[in-house]
Amino acid sequence: MKKIILPLVLLSFPALLQAATAATQLEGGFKVGPAIILITILILFVLVGIIFRAKDTTDFYAAGRGISKVGSGMAIASNWMSAASFLGMAALMYGSGYHGLSYVVGWTGGYVLLLIMMAGQIRKYGKYTAADFIGDRYYSKSLRAVGAIIAILISISYCVGQFGGIGLMFKWILGIQYPLAVIIGGTVVLTYTLISGMLGVTKNMQIQYVIIIISFLIPLFILTAKFDYFWLLPQIGYGSVVSDAITGLPVNETKALINSLGHDYAVVPVPEFAMPWDPATGKTFFQWIAIAFSLMIGTAGLPHVIQRFYVVPKAKDARWSVVWGLFFICILYWSAPAYAAFGKILSAHPEVGTLAKDAIVVYTAQLGNVHPLIVGLLAAGGVSAAFSTVSGLLVAGSSAFAHDLYVKVINPQASPGKQLLYARLGTILMAIIVTLIALKNFALIGQLVAVAFSLAGCTIFPLFLLGIWWSGSNRSGAIAGLITGGTVSIIAITYFIAGKSGVTLPAHEFISYWLEAWYFAWFGAPLAIIVHIIVSRMTKETPIEIRKFLIEQVHS
Repeated sequence: MKKIILPLVLLSFPALLQAATAATQLEGGFKVGPAIILITILILFVLVGIIFRAKDTTDFYAAGRGISKVGSGMAIASNWMSAASFLGMAALMYGSGYHGLSYVVGWTGGYVLLLIMMAGQIRKYGKYTAADFIGDRYYSKSLRAVGAIIAILISISYCVGQFGGIGLMFKWILGIQYPLAVIIGGTVVLTYTLISGMLGVTKNMQIQYVIIIISFLIPLFILTAKFDYFWLLPQIGYGSVVSDAITGLPVNETKALINSLGHDYAVVPVPEFAMPWDPATGKTFFQWIAIAFSLMIGTAGLPHVIQRFYVVPKAKDARWSVVWGLFFICILYWSAPAYAAFGKILSAHPEVGTLAKDAIVVYTAQLGNVHPLIVGLLAAGGVSAAFSTVSGLLVAGSSAFAHDLYVKVINPQASPGKQLLYARLGTILMAIIVTLIALKNFALIGQLVAVAFSLAGCTIFPLFLLGIWWSGSNRSGAIAGLITGGTVSIIAITYFIAGKSGVTLPAHEFISYWLEAWYFAWFGAPLAIIVHIIVSRMTKETPIEIRKFLIEQVHS
């Protein structure tokens, strides 16, 4: 058989290489080069998952608690740099200009908040999951169960945007319909998450970070050099692109510069691009602040982010892993606006038509006439970004299901083998639910992900903030605060879903503006904290052993 296959491969290689490097269409059609790169990377992920597969529950939930601080930092960055970061941020800025920077500020600021106030303390508390902490700190099995359910809901909400990103990239590469692309991509990420658990997922995240950052930066250097901007540091050179978009470029100044479709580089002035809350953009100052604030506190309440602090050996490593994570994250966040600015100019010609905003990173590289294989690598980087986050979310959600609900509440005598079985069943169930919701394609990736942040900001963040830093925070206060934050969340999400389904509820316009799905935490989180404090002061105080533990173990 080998004698037949080898000559066939050698004979077909030149044709395959030619097809792989052929220019690709903006939309539709199977793209050979990008497909080869994508398949190679996916095989690598599955192999790493098999090599570092989870052997017991500690491997599955906390990666054996043996990940180094730099490795954990890379995993944090990779886990964080989701499809929302890789594809969604550029999409938001492409569509709404500097208003989209509120997402960058909010997401980055959230990690600073974690670094200063929570990372080390969370690790010192020494649990496996967010619900574990809630149940133990507030000495309540019911709160543990509610915390687990909220963690699952947040993970599902966050995953929906990622599955949307995976679907878009598979659609672009394979030339298939969006629904089929979502199903194929979801199946692949589910397979290797099931095999590897947190240990294999963390190892994969370190590889994925390298793929993500290389694939994201190379096209930027090419674009800035090709269009005569400061290419040595594209993150600075792109400022001139923004200036050109604002002031406009006449044809006689740009006749030598054309995009890959042969359109000239000239653009009409779009001054609103650099105005984050100008009336011309339809966005307000309140919305900018509300988005940044909600994303910031939501970051500090996300279960899969909190869970990453349990995989390092010590509290000091948890803090340093956040520092390394911030450094790695900033490299990409600093670069995303450049894609939005280049995309604005390169797609300015009317004949380009309307492009899907969430795929503007790939379209920008294509319109800039970057080599097809590099564009393929960029698309594979987008898939890697979504995969790294989805796998972390699936592990966090399944851990909440198996560890916090099944073992801690339903069947405390469950054997480790049975725990792993339920964790894997939970993973499958979550993947099915996420796929079904992702097929609805409700909103932009960045906006869908922001819903999870607001939900986390209203529910889990107040429990962690007060639970760590105020020994007077008790069970009654936690329940009251959780009910308050949960009620605000239910109202906001109900109005969001109703609006997307064409249903108009009472005071729809008022609620949709002040409690929009991507920033309702600006109101819900402070209200939940206030109610939590008032009720704690009016009810029986926290048991002495918990206050002693906080002083001697968490803040020592």
